[in-house]
Formats: sequence, structure tokens, C-alpha cells
Amino acid sequence: MTQSHSSSSGVIDVLCAGHASYDLIFTVPHHPASDEKLFADDFQAFGGGPAANAAVLIARLGLKAAFAGYLGLDLYGERHLQELQEEGVDTRWIVRGQSPTPILVKPDGDRALVNYKGQTVALPGDAIDCNAVAAKVMLFDGHEPALSLSLAAHARKAGIPTVLDAGSLHDGTRALMGRVDYLVCSEKFAYQYLGDQDAAGALDRLSGVAPCVVITLGERGLIWSREGARGALPAFLIQAVDTTGAGDAFHGAFTAGIALGLAWQEVLEVSSAAGALCCMRVGARPGMPTAAEVAAFRKRFALPGLT
Repeated sequence: MTQSHSSSSGVIDVLCAGHASYDLIFTVPHHPASDEKLFADDFQAFGGGPAANAAVLIARLGLKAAFAGYLGLDLYGERHLQELQEEGVDTRWIVRGQSPTPILVKPDGDRALVNYKGQTVALPGDAIDCNAVAAKVMLFDGHEPALSLSLAAHARKAGIPTVLDAGSLHDGTRALMGRVDYLVCSEKFAYQYLGDQDAAGALDRLSGVAPCVVITLGERGLIWSREGARGALPAFLIQAVDTTGAGDAFHGAFTAGIALGLAWQEVLEVSSAAGALCCMRVGARPGMPTAAEVAAFRKRFALPGLT
């Protein structure tokens, strides 16, 4: 395997480690039935993956972002690498190889996905030189567990805050959840971990695992626990078009807020705004907003009950 390089150097704001894919999205009138042939009304293709999308979001917010993960030496890997570099994402910690770049196919609308990974396997813990990484914050999505554990250990020694994007409970998120400073998880993850659909109960349990816990609840907002305090934040009232990538935008903006040293309430509001904006567009990568868009959105859409 080989590593990619970019011209970026020095300390970066956020290193995002984890999954990169290439997304193919077909707009169809309905999901095909058995032995049915459909013609798509529209087609989009762009890079994807939780950590890769978060890196793009962070770069669009004006921070220095880097991505660490795998891309194949195939057509989709080359295109995704080019996209990341065009967005200004530091690609020096991307590992390239002969295994294919994971491909995700999605009929637009419902979250029905087909994921192809071929024989692509997770990277080893020493795939990159973790000691060479100088970042203000690190974000993990759990899809490169061995590499992320090595980076998390380096971050702990170096005093670098760490964030876990826990979309669902699997080996990677389970291994990392107790090794990060900020556990930012979905409602799905919380319920899987608790074994019961009780958000408050999940927050109680998870508060004993990580110093800071945020559980996102979709249109019901979020709940959080931090430094002995607890609270909730309502969601922005929007008309969602496509929720794909909303979590990636939320986690990217959350990590950017930590890197910028924003006040806790502002971190949560900016993250919620980024996720809401993503829901108002079709496609995860096109839905990652810029700093100007987030600022304008927050002025236009006030959170219920807040001033």
C-alpha cells in the first residue's frame, strides 16, 4: 500500500479518520419491484463516507481538515481523492491500495442502500505514522478501528481532544466509545447499546463511558451530558428533502466547534444547523454547507424556545 500526499503542512485543525466511499445516487419514481425495469430521472456521483464527508464540511467551514483512511487505486478512488484535494482537504494520510474503493448505491428518497466493498479490509494500526500527526482535534467514525485506536492513543498522550461519530453499534464504535473525550452518537446507537428505546436511560448509561455524551434524536433535537450537567436542544424546524449525510455534517461541525473553542451552546447550535442544512439538499457531499450558509441559516431559522 502507498500513501497520498498533498502540499499541506504543519498543524491541522481536525484529522478525520475512517471511511471513504464513492456514492452513486439514482433518482427513481419508486423502488423497483421484482422483475421491474426503471428509468432514473436523475443521477449524481460524488465521494462519500462519514469521516470523508466530515473532512469536507470542516474545510468548507474554513478550517484546515485532513482525512486518514483508504482509497483504492481505481477510478472511484482517483475521483474521490481529486474531490478531497479540490475541497482543500489534506490527503497526506490517505492509504492507497489495489483493493477497490467501497461503492455505495442509493435510490434517492428512502434510506435504501447497496454497499460494495469487495475484498477491502480495514487498515492496520500502523498504516500511518501516528506520531507525525499534529492536530487540534481528531474525529473517528469507527470504520477503521485499528488505525483509529492507534490515533486515539497518540491523541491521549499528546492531549488532543477526540470525538467519535457513533452512527451504529459495531466492533469499531464499541472499541472506541470509551477511548474518546466526546461520544456523539445517533439514537440508533444509543438504543442498540442500551437494549431498549429509552433515550434518557441511554444517556445515563453512556455518561459512565465517556466524559461528554451527545445523543442526536433527528427531528426531536438532541440531549447531552457534560461535566455533571445535562441538557437538551430542540431541532431546527425545516422541510427535509434527504437526510443522508446529516449526521456527517453534524459531527464535522461539532468537531470544528471544539477546534475553534466555541462555547458549548454554540457548538451544539452550529452542529444542528449544519445537519439541518444537509437535510434540505439531495446527496450527502453536496449537502455539506459552508460557513456563510451556516451563519445565514442560524439568522433565518431560530431554534424553538431559544433567543
